[in-house]
Amino acid sequence: MPGRNVLLEARGIVKRFGGLAANDHIDLTVRAGEIHALLGENGAGKSTLVKILYGSLQPDAGTVAWAGKQVAIGNPSEARALGIGMVFQHFSLFEGLTVAENIALALPPNAGRRGLAADVRSVSEAYGLPLDPAARVSGLPVGVRQRIEIVRCLLQRPRLIVMDEPTSVLTPQEAERLFETLRRLAGEGCAVLYISHRLEEIRQLCHAATVLRHGRVVGQPDPKTATAAQLARMMVGVDVEGEGGRRARRSRRGGTAAPVRLAVRGLSQSRGTAFGVALDDVSLEVRGGEILGVAGVAGNGQDELFAALSGEVPALDHAAVEIDGRACGRMGPAARRRLGAAFIPEERLGHAAVPEMRLSDNAVLTRHGTDPELVTGGLLRLSRARSLARRIVQRFDVRAPSGDPEARALSGGNLQKFVVGRELDRKPGVLAVSQPSWGVDIGAATEIRRGLAALADGGAAVLAISQDLDEILEISDRIAVISRGRLSPAVPASETTREAIGLLMGGAGD
Repeated sequence: MPGRNVLLEARGIVKRFGGLAANDHIDLTVRAGEIHALLGENGAGKSTLVKILYGSLQPDAGTVAWAGKQVAIGNPSEARALGIGMVFQHFSLFEGLTVAENIALALPPNAGRRGLAADVRSVSEAYGLPLDPAARVSGLPVGVRQRIEIVRCLLQRPRLIVMDEPTSVLTPQEAERLFETLRRLAGEGCAVLYISHRLEEIRQLCHAATVLRHGRVVGQPDPKTATAAQLARMMVGVDVEGEGGRRARRSRRGGTAAPVRLAVRGLSQSRGTAFGVALDDVSLEVRGGEILGVAGVAGNGQDELFAALSGEVPALDHAAVEIDGRACGRMGPAARRRLGAAFIPEERLGHAAVPEMRLSDNAVLTRHGTDPELVTGGLLRLSRARSLARRIVQRFDVRAPSGDPEARALSGGNLQKFVVGRELDRKPGVLAVSQPSWGVDIGAATEIRRGLAALADGGAAVLAISQDLDEILEISDRIAVISRGRLSPAVPASETTREAIGLLMGGAGD
């Protein structure tokens, strides 16, 4: 943006992890009042760069200047003191504390705590991200936790906000309200460094862009004039299917001749926790060869529905859930897997995968009871487990450190590809997946959606819970909406619209 002063200038940033150059002499300039996109596929070096700018990592080489003065940002507290705020993709919240207590931890030591709850309510409501300051984080859904991260950052009154996939768990209405807020902040001189894989979102919001590929800067396109396909090509290096390109699956199938492989009949469940959502008479059917998409605003019963489908929370009625005609409502996850089902939860780090465990161990977690090649006579065959992990990594293009790294060593998008690949590799007859492409780049999202489509094309029943309406409309044969624990009747995707789905998400059908 001409006429704006340079606020942040990074020059020659290098960061290596062993033999991997995550950042290879990166230059970045962000001006006051500018919303600057940082683009790149998973593993391109975006997260490493912003962690350096926020003081969470130290560069091996290069310099950072703030408002024209060279600085060394030793830790996040020093970054916040300068005026740099960060909204992470993976939440940095203490589950045992309340919303207000988590926000207080990020404020300067001498900041007053009196009136903080009122400030949280005021700021969160003004930005369209309502929060209850007294709510305990452990009982809050992912979408609400993202709101805490954003509001916590805004309360610090930063001069530069770094946002890593901030809309990945927001509804379109919440995202648009966030965009309005960011535009207002930019108009007041605040800069925003914005990471997102939603390229139309980038084109709508951002003034400038820097594209990384394999740790290097490969371009600085104008997001207002570049097409989504051009941005995707620059990120990946080749033409990409999906956003700005062809859809990830072939034409939808019709008809009702295929057998029902997953059925839920009159499922009602208590809310489980003080902040949960009770399920109220939920019924659905998914036939072999189709994908049923379940849309909804975060915190409307998606977590409870997935837990009931996976067996993490047993149903009150054994007949309330059926897999291939067999009642399994009281069965646990392992028993349901033995019936041919697979489950991919929303939270990949900590729920779908154990951070401290190696990929080979994580590969075994959902297969030890169904794959006799992995476990013989009660003993784990480590060589087979490592071979399985390598197969998943290669087949699903998971970019990970060499060898058999821990799950936490992978970027969020690459861990998501590993988790999805682990379940698709089993070729289950029934798959329930929550937020299948949350926080992954366009290329990875296309691969994941193509994998779900291929599974359905092979005769499996796929139920996909997603807050991404583009994803729901792209992959689904039929679509239902969950609101306040109630599920709307499923309708063919070809017979509904984004607007109609949005109304149901807002509770119009309650």
